Amino acid sequence: MEIKVRSGDTIWYYSQLFSVPLILIETSNPGMDASRLQIGQVIQIPGYVNESYTIVANDSFWSIARVNNIPLDILELTNQGIDPARLQIGQIIVLPRRVTRMVVNDITNYTFEKMMEDMIELQSIYPFLMKRTVGYSVMGKEIAELQIGAGSKEVHLNGSFHANEWITTPIMMRFINQYALSITNRLPMRGLPLLPLYNTTQLSVVPMVNPDGVNLVIEGLSAAGQYSESVLAINQESDDFSGWKANINGVDLNNQYPALWEVEAERKPMTPQPRDYPGTAPLTEPEAIAMANLAEDRNFLRMNAFHTQGKVIYWGFEGLEPPQSIDIVSEYERVSGYNPIQYIDSYAGYKDWFIQEIKQPGFTVELGSGVNPLPTEQFDEIYEESLGIMLANLYL
Repeated sequence: MEIKVRSGDTIWYYSQLFSVPLILIETSNPGMDASRLQIGQVIQIPGYVNESYTIVANDSFWSIARVNNIPLDILELTNQGIDPARLQIGQIIVLPRRVTRMVVNDITNYTFEKMMEDMIELQSIYPFLMKRTVGYSVMGKEIAELQIGAGSKEVHLNGSFHANEWITTPIMMRFINQYALSITNRLPMRGLPLLPLYNTTQLSVVPMVNPDGVNLVIEGLSAAGQYSESVLAINQESDDFSGWKANINGVDLNNQYPALWEVEAERKPMTPQPRDYPGTAPLTEPEAIAMANLAEDRNFLRMNAFHTQGKVIYWGFEGLEPPQSIDIVSEYERVSGYNPIQYIDSYAGYKDWFIQEIKQPGFTVELGSGVNPLPTEQFDEIYEESLGIMLANLYL
C-alpha cells in the first residue's frame, strides 16, 4: 500500500502507526533515505491493501475509524486529498486493511500463469519480496526467483525441475506467502519467531525451474505451441503427458549437469524422451544453464531441490559433501520424518553439481509418496512435512 509523506512524518512513526516491523518498511523501500524523507514522497507500507468506502449520512473520519477499528491518523494519512470537515454522501474514500488472509489458495493445476499471478499479488502486498528473472525457458517463459530476507546468509530452494512434480511449486509459494504474512503480523510459525530470521537470512526461491514442462503436464498438447508436433513424437503420439518429466525439448533437466554426466549419458536414452534423456552434452538447455548461473553468481550456503516422491533426502555426492551436511540433514530428518540417504547410483543432477562445484551442502528432497504427479489431495500433508525443512533453512 502506498502513502505520501507529510511534514514531520518518520519511518519509525509509520512502523508504530501501522504496527509493522521497521525493517519491513525499510526493505520495502530500497534506496530510501529514512533520515531525509521529503513531503509528498511515496512510501510503501507492507501488509496492507486499500479498500474503497462510500460516505453515508452522519459519517465522519472519527466514526469511520472507530467502526472499522482503524487509527484515525491512518485514515487521515491515506486520504490526504479529502477534507474531513466536508465529507459528502456518496463520496469515495480509502480504508486501509491489514492483510490476514493467504493469497496462495488455489493450488489445483498450478500452471506457470497461476504462479506468476500469485507472485504479482504477493509483491503488491509485501513489497519487501524481491522478484528477479534468472533466465528463460525454451519457450521464453520467465524463470522467476523470489528473495525474502535482509540478512547476509543466503540459502536457496527450488522446485519443478521435473514437470510432473509440479506440486513442489505451490508448496514453495504457500511457504513464501505464510512467511510474509507471519512477519508482517508478528506471528510465529510452529512456535518460531520469524522476524529475527528475516534479519539474518536471505532466502532465494525458484519455485518453477521447468515452466514449459509443467504447463504441458497440466494443460496437455495445447501448452506446447510450436513444439506440439515434436512433443507428440517424443511421447509416442500419446496425448497423455502425465509421465512427462523433461523440458519441452525432451531433455531431463536434472540430468544436465557436469557432475559425472558421462556416466548417466552412457546408460540413459540417446534421444529426446519424456524423462531421463540427459541431452547431447551437459548444460545445453536454457533452464539448466539459468540455474547453474544463479548458483555461481551468488553465495548460497546451502541448496534444497524439491522433487517428488519417496519421503527421502539425498545429501551426498562422491564423498565431496561438506562435513556439516550430516548435521543439516539430521535436522531435516527430525523436523520432517524423511529418511536421509547419503549416496544413490544417480549422477548429473543439480544437487550433485552444487556439491561438486559450489562446495556447499546440497540436498534433493523427495516430497510425499505415490505416483507422479502426486494428487493435490496430498498437498496439506506434504506441506506440513516439508514446512519444517523450509523453516530449518532459515535458522540453521
